[in-house]
Amino acid sequence: MARRSVRSAWRGLVADPRHGSLPLLLLVLTVVTGVVDAVSILSLGRVFVANMTGNVAFVGFALAGAPGFSLSASVFALGGFLVGAGAGGVLAGRLGEHREALLRSGAAIELVLLVLALVIAIFAGAPFGVVPRAAIAAVVAVAMGMQNAVARRLAVPDLTTTVLTMTLTGLAADVRTHRWTRSATVRITAVLAMLSGAVAGTLLVLHASPEAAIALAVALLLLVTSAASWSSRSER
Repeated sequence: MARRSVRSAWRGLVADPRHGSLPLLLLVLTVVTGVVDAVSILSLGRVFVANMTGNVAFVGFALAGAPGFSLSASVFALGGFLVGAGAGGVLAGRLGEHREALLRSGAAIELVLLVLALVIAIFAGAPFGVVPRAAIAAVVAVAMGMQNAVARRLAVPDLTTTVLTMTLTGLAADVRTHRWTRSATVRITAVLAMLSGAVAGTLLVLHASPEAAIALAVALLLLVTSAASWSSRSER
Protein backbone atom coordinates (compact mmCIF):
# COMPACT_ATOMS: atom_id res chain seq x y z
CA MET A 1 0.00 0.00 0.00
CA ALA A 2 2.80 2.41 0.91
CA ARG A 3 4.68 1.59 -2.30
CA ARG A 4 1.54 2.18 -4.34
CA SER A 5 1.07 5.53 -2.61
CA VAL A 6 4.62 6.57 -3.48
CA ARG A 7 4.18 5.58 -7.14
CA SER A 8 0.90 7.48 -7.31
CA ALA A 9 2.52 10.56 -5.81
CA TRP A 10 5.34 10.49 -8.37
CA ARG A 11 2.90 10.02 -11.26
CA GLY A 12 1.06 13.09 -10.03
CA LEU A 13 4.05 15.23 -11.00
CA VAL A 14 3.58 14.32 -14.66
CA ALA A 15 -0.20 14.11 -14.93
CA ASP A 16 -1.77 15.71 -11.89
CA PRO A 17 -5.59 15.36 -11.85
CA ARG A 18 -6.01 19.05 -11.12
CA HIS A 19 -2.90 20.70 -12.53
CA GLY A 20 -2.00 18.48 -15.48
CA SER A 21 1.62 18.84 -16.54
CA LEU A 22 2.13 22.14 -14.69
CA PRO A 23 3.95 20.58 -11.69
CA LEU A 24 6.60 19.04 -13.92
CA LEU A 25 7.11 22.25 -15.91
CA LEU A 26 7.34 24.32 -12.74
CA LEU A 27 9.98 21.92 -11.46
CA VAL A 28 12.02 22.62 -14.59
CA LEU A 29 11.68 26.34 -13.85
CA THR A 30 12.94 25.59 -10.34
CA VAL A 31 16.06 24.08 -11.93
CA VAL A 32 16.43 27.29 -13.95
CA THR A 33 16.36 29.26 -10.69
CA GLY A 34 19.24 27.22 -9.30
CA VAL A 35 21.26 27.75 -12.49
CA VAL A 36 20.80 31.53 -12.71
CA ASP A 37 21.43 32.08 -9.01
CA ALA A 38 24.68 30.14 -9.37
CA VAL A 39 25.68 32.51 -12.17
CA SER A 40 24.68 35.61 -10.22
CA ILE A 41 26.40 34.64 -6.98
CA LEU A 42 29.61 33.46 -8.61
CA SER A 43 29.92 35.90 -11.51
CA LEU A 44 27.90 39.05 -10.80
CA GLY A 45 29.28 40.14 -7.45
CA ARG A 46 27.33 38.12 -4.89
CA VAL A 47 23.85 39.11 -5.97
CA PHE A 48 20.67 37.04 -6.12
CA VAL A 49 18.50 37.45 -9.21
CA ALA A 50 15.71 35.13 -8.07
CA ASN A 51 15.71 35.14 -4.27
CA MET A 52 14.87 38.70 -3.31
CA THR A 53 14.99 37.98 0.44
CA GLY A 54 18.69 37.25 0.12
CA ASN A 55 19.16 40.11 -2.32
CA VAL A 56 17.68 42.68 0.07
CA ALA A 57 20.12 41.42 2.70
CA PHE A 58 22.98 41.74 0.19
CA VAL A 59 21.98 45.36 -0.49
CA GLY A 60 22.24 45.95 3.25
CA PHE A 61 25.66 44.30 3.39
CA ALA A 62 26.90 46.44 0.49
CA LEU A 63 25.53 49.64 2.04
CA ALA A 64 27.34 48.79 5.28
CA GLY A 65 30.61 48.45 3.37
CA ALA A 66 31.07 44.67 3.50
CA PRO A 67 33.68 43.66 0.90
CA GLY A 68 32.77 41.44 -2.05
CA PHE A 69 29.19 42.67 -2.56
CA SER A 70 28.13 44.73 -5.57
CA LEU A 71 25.64 47.41 -4.57
CA SER A 72 24.88 48.38 -8.17
CA ALA A 73 24.19 44.80 -9.26
CA SER A 74 22.01 44.16 -6.19
CA VAL A 75 19.98 47.33 -6.71
CA PHE A 76 19.56 46.70 -10.43
CA ALA A 77 18.51 43.11 -9.72
CA LEU A 78 15.96 44.24 -7.14
CA GLY A 79 14.54 46.85 -9.51
CA GLY A 80 14.50 44.42 -12.42
CA PHE A 81 12.70 41.82 -10.35
CA LEU A 82 9.96 44.30 -9.44
CA VAL A 83 9.54 45.28 -13.09
CA GLY A 84 9.30 41.63 -14.12
CA ALA A 85 6.84 40.82 -11.36
CA GLY A 86 4.69 43.78 -12.39
CA ALA A 87 4.70 42.70 -16.02
CA GLY A 88 3.93 39.14 -14.94
CA GLY A 89 0.96 40.43 -12.96
CA VAL A 90 -0.40 42.15 -16.06
CA LEU A 91 0.09 38.97 -18.09
CA ALA A 92 -1.61 36.90 -15.38
CA GLY A 93 -4.56 39.29 -15.42
CA ARG A 94 -5.02 38.70 -19.14
CA LEU A 95 -4.36 34.95 -19.34
CA GLY A 96 -5.10 33.79 -15.80
CA GLU A 97 -8.06 31.68 -16.88
CA HIS A 98 -5.89 29.76 -19.35
CA ARG A 99 -3.12 28.35 -17.21
CA GLU A 100 -1.07 26.58 -19.88
CA ALA A 101 -1.25 29.67 -22.10
CA LEU A 102 -0.11 31.81 -19.17
CA LEU A 103 2.87 29.55 -18.51
CA ARG A 104 3.72 29.43 -22.22
CA SER A 105 3.66 33.21 -22.58
CA GLY A 106 5.55 33.82 -19.34
CA ALA A 107 8.23 31.27 -20.19
CA ALA A 108 8.56 32.68 -23.72
CA ILE A 109 9.17 36.21 -22.38
CA GLU A 110 11.60 34.82 -19.83
CA LEU A 111 13.37 32.95 -22.63
CA VAL A 112 13.82 36.14 -24.67
CA LEU A 113 15.20 37.97 -21.64
CA LEU A 114 17.73 35.24 -20.86
CA VAL A 115 18.83 35.17 -24.50
CA LEU A 116 19.44 38.92 -24.17
CA ALA A 117 21.44 38.30 -20.97
CA LEU A 118 23.45 35.64 -22.81
CA VAL A 119 24.24 38.05 -25.65
CA ILE A 120 25.40 40.70 -23.15
CA ALA A 121 27.55 38.12 -21.36
CA ILE A 122 29.15 36.90 -24.60
CA PHE A 123 30.03 40.39 -25.81
CA ALA A 124 31.21 41.56 -22.38
CA GLY A 125 33.27 38.49 -21.64
CA ALA A 126 33.99 37.16 -18.15
CA PRO A 127 35.11 38.41 -15.71
CA PHE A 128 32.41 41.03 -16.13
CA GLY A 129 32.93 44.70 -15.43
CA VAL A 130 30.61 46.83 -13.31
CA VAL A 131 28.28 47.82 -16.16
CA PRO A 132 27.86 44.33 -17.69
CA ARG A 133 27.32 42.87 -14.21
CA ALA A 134 24.54 45.32 -13.48
CA ALA A 135 22.99 44.85 -16.94
CA ILE A 136 22.99 41.05 -16.75
CA ALA A 137 21.66 41.10 -13.19
CA ALA A 138 18.84 43.46 -14.16
CA VAL A 139 17.79 41.51 -17.27
CA VAL A 140 17.84 38.11 -15.55
CA ALA A 141 16.03 39.55 -12.53
CA VAL A 142 13.24 40.85 -14.80
CA ALA A 143 12.90 37.30 -16.13
CA MET A 144 12.77 35.83 -12.63
CA GLY A 145 10.22 38.41 -11.51
CA MET A 146 8.06 37.34 -14.44
CA GLN A 147 8.53 33.70 -13.44
CA ASN A 148 7.51 34.43 -9.86
CA ALA A 149 4.36 36.28 -10.85
CA VAL A 150 3.30 33.51 -13.24
CA ALA A 151 3.97 30.76 -10.67
CA ARG A 152 2.02 32.76 -8.08
CA ARG A 153 -1.01 32.96 -10.37
CA LEU A 154 -0.79 29.27 -11.33
CA ALA A 155 -0.86 28.49 -7.58
CA VAL A 156 0.36 24.91 -7.77
CA PRO A 157 0.93 23.98 -4.11
CA ASP A 158 4.57 23.89 -2.96
CA LEU A 159 5.91 25.01 -6.35
CA THR A 160 6.84 28.68 -6.16
CA THR A 161 9.93 27.90 -8.35
CA THR A 162 12.22 30.33 -6.50
CA VAL A 163 11.78 30.15 -2.71
CA LEU A 164 12.20 26.98 -0.65
CA THR A 165 11.82 28.30 2.89
CA MET A 166 8.16 27.35 3.28
CA THR A 167 8.72 24.19 1.25
CA LEU A 168 11.33 22.97 3.72
CA THR A 169 9.18 24.13 6.65
CA GLY A 170 6.21 22.12 5.40
CA LEU A 171 8.39 19.08 4.77
CA ALA A 172 9.81 19.12 8.30
CA ALA A 173 6.53 20.02 10.00
CA ASP A 174 4.65 17.15 8.33
CA VAL A 175 7.17 14.46 9.28
CA ARG A 176 5.01 13.67 12.32
CA THR A 177 2.26 12.25 10.04
CA HIS A 178 4.49 9.28 9.06
CA ARG A 179 2.73 9.15 5.68
CA TRP A 180 4.11 9.67 2.20
CA THR A 181 1.86 12.20 0.53
CA ARG A 182 1.81 14.02 -2.78
CA SER A 183 2.89 17.20 -0.97
CA ALA A 184 5.97 15.44 0.41
CA THR A 185 6.87 14.25 -3.10
CA VAL A 186 6.50 17.71 -4.57
CA ARG A 187 8.48 19.35 -1.77
CA ILE A 188 11.37 16.90 -1.95
CA THR A 189 11.46 17.12 -5.74
CA ALA A 190 11.42 20.94 -5.63
CA VAL A 191 14.41 20.95 -3.27
CA LEU A 192 16.27 18.47 -5.50
CA ALA A 193 15.42 20.53 -8.59
CA MET A 194 16.85 23.70 -7.07
CA LEU A 195 19.89 21.79 -5.82
CA SER A 196 20.55 20.17 -9.19
CA GLY A 197 20.26 23.53 -10.96
CA ALA A 198 22.69 25.12 -8.52
CA VAL A 199 25.19 22.27 -8.92
CA ALA A 200 24.94 22.31 -12.71
CA GLY A 201 25.22 26.09 -12.85
CA THR A 202 28.22 26.13 -10.52
CA LEU A 203 30.06 23.42 -12.45
CA LEU A 204 29.54 25.29 -15.71
CA VAL A 205 30.66 28.63 -14.23
CA LEU A 206 33.76 27.13 -12.61
CA HIS A 207 34.83 24.74 -15.37
CA ALA A 208 33.40 26.33 -18.53
CA SER A 209 32.03 29.88 -18.35
CA PRO A 210 29.09 31.91 -17.01
CA GLU A 211 27.83 32.08 -20.59
CA ALA A 212 27.60 28.28 -20.69
CA ALA A 213 25.47 28.29 -17.53
CA ILE A 214 23.14 30.95 -18.94
CA ALA A 215 22.91 28.88 -22.14
CA LEU A 216 21.75 25.91 -20.05
CA ALA A 217 19.01 28.07 -18.52
CA VAL A 218 18.00 29.17 -22.03
CA ALA A 219 17.76 25.55 -23.16
CA LEU A 220 15.58 24.63 -20.17
CA LEU A 221 13.28 27.59 -20.83
CA LEU A 222 12.98 26.58 -24.47
CA LEU A 223 11.88 23.15 -23.27
CA VAL A 224 9.27 24.64 -20.91
CA THR A 225 7.96 27.02 -23.57
CA SER A 226 7.61 24.22 -26.12
CA ALA A 227 5.92 21.84 -23.67
CA ALA A 228 3.54 24.53 -22.40
CA SER A 229 2.68 25.49 -25.98
CA TRP A 230 1.87 21.89 -26.82
CA SER A 231 -0.15 21.51 -23.64
CA SER A 232 -2.04 24.72 -24.37
CA ARG A 233 -3.04 23.48 -27.83
CA SER A 234 -4.11 20.13 -26.37
CA GLU A 235 -6.27 21.90 -23.78
CA ARG A 236 -8.05 23.90 -26.46
